[in-house]
Amino acid sequence: MEPTRLSSAGLSDLDATVSPPPYDRSALTPSIVHIGVGGFHRSHLATYVDELCRAGNTDWAILGAGVLPGDAAMADALLGQDTLFTVIERGAEETSATVIGSMVGYIHAHPDPAELISAIAAPTTQIVSLTVTEGGYPIDDASGEFDAESPNAAPGSAFALIAAGLEQRMVDGGAPVTIMSCDNIMANGAATRAATLGVAMQLNPELAGWIAGNVAFPNSMVDRITPATSDDDRVWLADNHSIADAWPVACEPFRQWVIEDDFAGARPPFEELDIIITDDVQPYEHMKLQLLNAGHSCLAYAAALLGIELVHDAMADPDVLAFVRAFLDNEAKTSLEPVPGLDVDEYIEILIERFSNPQIRDQVARLCSDGSGKLPKFLLPTVRTHLAAGGPTVLGGLLLATWCQYLLGVTDDGQPFELAPDPLNDIITAAAAASVGDPASFLTLDVVFDDALQSDSTLQQSFVAALESVRTQGLRSTIRNATGGLGVATGNN
Repeated sequence: MEPTRLSSAGLSDLDATVSPPPYDRSALTPSIVHIGVGGFHRSHLATYVDELCRAGNTDWAILGAGVLPGDAAMADALLGQDTLFTVIERGAEETSATVIGSMVGYIHAHPDPAELISAIAAPTTQIVSLTVTEGGYPIDDASGEFDAESPNAAPGSAFALIAAGLEQRMVDGGAPVTIMSCDNIMANGAATRAATLGVAMQLNPELAGWIAGNVAFPNSMVDRITPATSDDDRVWLADNHSIADAWPVACEPFRQWVIEDDFAGARPPFEELDIIITDDVQPYEHMKLQLLNAGHSCLAYAAALLGIELVHDAMADPDVLAFVRAFLDNEAKTSLEPVPGLDVDEYIEILIERFSNPQIRDQVARLCSDGSGKLPKFLLPTVRTHLAAGGPTVLGGLLLATWCQYLLGVTDDGQPFELAPDPLNDIITAAAAASVGDPASFLTLDVVFDDALQSDSTLQQSFVAALESVRTQGLRSTIRNATGGLGVATGNN
């Protein structure tokens, strides 16, 4: 039997093991405009809003939007199936499929942004949310200030269109609105505010004043491992549930969202869901970014150098596991402040479980992407904390060394591989190539390391020692030497 093409008309034909949206989608109010509809948005915010809809709340639904030329593919996929999509939740023991109906429209705002600008200004819009990746903000990583020269501030960018939409809202006498980042950035609300105000000031100084009084930018911490969709996901859905979905999304069962209770207008009843509403997100986001995200990077570059392609296979490698666990326990955890209501040791154990889930089939290459944007946000805060307190930096230095070595594009046993995408690949690969003759020169990479880190002799010593060991002794030997005195078991292969 041919799989059923996902559509509103075909929902009643889905097999009984799939959970379709049981609500009238035409009755929903598109009160959230979301920019950057990728896998994570659809496995996270869209699923939470879907649960509100299933509970009978019709006040909240999503109008998706893409601002990049490449977003045409997502537009075609979603509009071709009435903006429905399937979330495949892969647990270690069980896999389920749910059709999500909370997205009720999609705008591709390239090359014509008029419809998106109007949507941001619309009276029904209460929240503009975004997932534009860690590298999508026109913000200087070191200072946290607006970078007017960033391509992320250019005409047509997400923030340029947000500013244009807010200007139209101001002119129309519109109500206050919330701009809500769902990206993995420390103080993502503050970064979003700086970016929005910076672009607005260039567009219209009066607008910047209006934003200061009428727009809220809550900080948040988001978490759900969501690999890139593969053809295997589409085949699995067709074979097991007879659904033809052009772009399903697969994810783990675990999810987490902590949001600062700072909204300019209406707020969804998030407290009815498994969402933490708090006055202070910072301890939670520090924990997540410096444990989960830095742990992912720790795993990724080591695994890539060892020729391992899938995350759960990397976690089954005793040396990679020892490196990840040692880094989390001995450097990442010890740099954190207390987290209200959470046991950090238990959180680390859950992370190890999540990384090891064989059903997710997360790609090492996905985790290797955008290192120049991720490491300053995920790893370097831990390094700075330990440098200031005289704490350990051996494993942080080794993580940076694995990234530098990874950028040469050759595995530990000499096999070439393709680097994952990074907007600064030309710059960072040139720095890695220069490090072959002068290892310490890599730390002068201005786009990653600020002046204080570049001049820190302790970091330089940790990094250079690790990099030289990787290049002369091999990665496995280097990991064993670095973790051997920490009570962490390593492999013998």
